[in-house]
Amino acid sequence: MTSRNLVKLFWKTLLVGGVTTVIVGLIVRWHELAPFFTGFKIIDIISAIVWLFVMGFLFSVISQLGFFAYLTIHRFGLGIFKSVSLWNAVQIVLILFGLFDLVYLRYTNFANSGESLIPYFVPALVLAFIGVLTALVKSKETNREAFIPAMFFMIVVTLIEWVPVLRINSSNWFYLMLFALLACNAYQLLVLHKLNAKSAQERLERAGRNAGAGNTPVKQKKNPKKSTV
Repeated sequence: MTSRNLVKLFWKTLLVGGVTTVIVGLIVRWHELAPFFTGFKIIDIISAIVWLFVMGFLFSVISQLGFFAYLTIHRFGLGIFKSVSLWNAVQIVLILFGLFDLVYLRYTNFANSGESLIPYFVPALVLAFIGVLTALVKSKETNREAFIPAMFFMIVVTLIEWVPVLRINSSNWFYLMLFALLACNAYQLLVLHKLNAKSAQERLERAGRNAGAGNTPVKQKKNPKKSTV
C-alpha cells in the first residue's frame, strides 16, 4: 500500500470510529443526555458530542493497532503451519474458544446469584453475527480463502481490543466500545483489498510515466497471487 493510501485509511477509520461512537453513544447514554436536548442546552450537547467523537478516535486507534498486528500475525501463522487449511483450523478453534470465554468468564465473574445465563449470550451472538456477515462480504469481494481469516479478525481480534471494558463490565462503555471497534474493524477489512489494488495501479502508472521519460520498458506482473486477507 502506498503511503498516501495508508494515510487515507488512517483518517477515514478515525472518522468511522468517531461517527459510530457518537451515534451509539447518543442511544446508549440517552438517559444521561436527554435533559440536555429537552432543555435546549446547546453547549452541553456540543460538549457531549465532541467528547463521544474524541472517544471514537481512541477506539479507532485501538482498532487500527489491532488490524496491523493481525496482518503480521496472519503471515506469521502461515509461515509456521506451512498450510492455509491447518492455519484456518487453528483460527476456527480460537474463534470458538474466544466466544465461549466471552460467555462463560463474564457469567462467572459478574453474574449475580441465580441470574440466568441467557443474557450473557447476547454479546457473543452479536459479535459472531457481525463477524460472519463481514467475512461473507470479504470473501465475496476477494476469494473464499479470505473467509476464515476475516471472521477470526472480526471476532477474536475485536475481543482482544475489547478487553479493557470487558474487565470492568461497565454498562455505559460495553456496547459503546464494541460497536465502534466492529465498525472500524469491518471498514478496514473491507477496504484493504481495494486500497491495495489502487496502490498497485498508482505504482504502475508512476512506473509508466518514469519509463516514458527514461525510455525504460515497464514489466507488468501476470496472475497476481491471491490475498487471504
